[in-house]
Amino acid sequence: EVQLVESGGGLVQAGGSLRLSCATSGFTFADYAIGWFRQAPGKDREGVACISSSVEIGTIGRTYLADSVKGRFTISSDNAEKTVYLQMSTLKPEDTALYYCARTRRQYCAGYGPTEYDLWGSGTQVTVAS
Repeated sequence: EVQLVESGGGLVQAGGSLRLSCATSGFTFADYAIGWFRQAPGKDREGVACISSSVEIGTIGRTYLADSVKGRFTISSDNAEKTVYLQMSTLKPEDTALYYCARTRRQYCAGYGPTEYDLWGSGTQVTVAS
């Protein structure tokens, strides 16, 4: 089955850390870039991070982070496990949101526009207490 499954969310105190996982299945992991998004209640969805996977154009493993999380979050991938990780540190209450991963239509990251992504996970909740 072609799917993305997120895990690793939870409740954490401000300043703490969490690592989210996006396990993929049913498609060739190396052929797609994967992004992380978040959506807090009453707010628009926000693109958080993306990691490219493109051998052909030499961008394999290139990562992108939104300004709001630079210096605190990192994105990485494990090709053997077909999993993408979002390591979150120095968490703030404003990081509270439903986090989900999505597969791009390309091998490289091309922004966070909704038409760029064709497969979405169901999300994992992150709650940061002050």
